[in-house]
This record gives sequence, structure tokens and C-alpha cells, in this order.
Amino acid sequence: MVELVLSTAGVRFAISPLEEVIGVVRGWVGRRRLPGGVEWLGKERLDVPELAAVLGARHYITEFPSPPPATPETTADEQLTVVRGTPPGQVRVELGMVDADLTKLPRDPAAARDLLAEHLETVWHHTVEPEWARMREVLAADIAYRTRRLGEQGVAGVFEGLHPKVRLTKDSVLVDIAARQRLTLDERGLLLVPSVFAWPSVGVVTVAPWQPTLLYPARGVAGLWTEPAAAPGALAGVVGRTKAMLLTTLDRPATTTELAVRLGLAKGTVSAHLTALRAAGLTATTRQGHRVLYRRTELGDALCAGIG
Repeated sequence: MVELVLSTAGVRFAISPLEEVIGVVRGWVGRRRLPGGVEWLGKERLDVPELAAVLGARHYITEFPSPPPATPETTADEQLTVVRGTPPGQVRVELGMVDADLTKLPRDPAAARDLLAEHLETVWHHTVEPEWARMREVLAADIAYRTRRLGEQGVAGVFEGLHPKVRLTKDSVLVDIAARQRLTLDERGLLLVPSVFAWPSVGVVTVAPWQPTLLYPARGVAGLWTEPAAAPGALAGVVGRTKAMLLTTLDRPATTTELAVRLGLAKGTVSAHLTALRAAGLTATTRQGHRVLYRRTELGDALCAGIG
């Protein structure tokens, strides 16, 4: 059991592109179950033996290859810069904790770090980046959902239903995993990072000097690679086919670009229809950093339920 004592510390959210890279490779080496519908993962398993060796460990796989992201807007390139800037001493300490055969890695920690960064970048560009738009949509929707719960119910609302192995006591977050640790959080608080490929596990980062982090499966992963359902004919008859598709798809918040990717439509077309739906009171927008997320209003929900 890991106990994270919140004390006066708060929680915040971020998105980690490299955590998805870690999840993919962990899936390749049989250390993580991958969600359904991702047959594309098995088509080309890249030759990254040193990275696979590190991520094939049973208990500890290091922190520096997937440094805790700063914000929901953190990019893979920004994380890779942090990876390549990790002090060799920190790399040596973390690799020394890995319970796996790392004899393929260079003995020099700086050289090992750079080789692992190269592998991470390769997997990112060839495997994860082509699917990143729809993956990020799910991650952002999870953060939007839990941020609303934070505003409505406080910290307790954030952790309710987050994961069966995670629960909130009076002033601590308890994570039911094999490790045994009690950590009182400092002013940085606890970083919550939803992940597509964390499913069905949960992970905790407590190794100094990294930001204490809880990694958990994002909501909506099960339907990530399924095609969007066709808009109900009756709804399309009322608002038109494209607007009906958008309303049906907006069961979780998304940006204009994300909706265009999901539905295979031009961004300008999506934008024009969203503007009309918003004017009719069927959708509304919220801002998350630099991103504008569209969501259905209660009226939009009622229309979809009543006509669909």
C-alpha cells in the first residue's frame, strides 16, 4: 500500500505523451494488457531491445523515460528534452533499481539515457503519434470530467470511481499496490495523469526529485478505436445529418480538430455546424488551457435522448 498524505497540498492534472509510449512497449513485452480494438499495435513491433529490457521489469521500470508532464499541454518533444537532460547520477540510481537484465544497455548512464531517449522518440513517431489526436481527445475528456467533479464535490469527487485500487481517506490517497510507502506531499501536491495504456493498472511516481504522480486509466478507453455510431435517423431529420453526428459524438467533450478527426470531416465544416448548435443552445464551450472544448448542454442531452 502506498499512502500519499495530502495535508494542505492539492491535486492537478496533466497529459503525458511518453506515458503512452511506455504503455505500448509494456504491452509488447507482455507486462501490460492493451485495450481492445488496437490491432494496429501488433502490426509493427519496433526493434528497441534496450528500452524493452527496461520496461520488461516486473516491479520498477524507472521514472526518467516518462518524466511527469508540466501541464495538459505538454508535448512529446518537451518530455524528450527533459529525458535527455536527466542528470547521469539520477539515471544511474533509477536503472540500479530495475529488476531486469540490463546488460544490453551501455554502462555509461549518459549513453544509456541517450539511447533510451532515441528509442522513445522512435516509438512515439512510428506508433503513438499517428493515433495521438484521438487518444488525446479521450485524455482531455477525462480531465474535463474530473475537473468538473473537483469544482462540484471537492477532492473526494475526483477520486470517486477513479480506480478500484485508489481511495481517499480523510487526508490521504491510498493506492493498493505491492509497494509499501508513506509520503507526505509538499507544496507541489499530487499530479493526476490519465492514460490510455495504463488500463487496467494504476501507477505511482514517488521517486525523488520527480513530481509525485498518480497514473490511472482514462475514462472512455474501451470505445477509443471503435467507429462513431451513425446518427439516429430521427435526430438527423430534425437537425440534419452532420449536426446529428456531432451531437451524438459529443457524449464527451472535444475540440473542433478532434471532432473533425473522429468524423472524417473538414475542420471548417465542423466549426460551422458547432456554431449553429451553440446558437441553438444544444452545445456549450469550456476552455482548458489553450484548447476550447465543445460539450452537449442539458438541452442537447435531452434532445438526443428524446429523439434518438
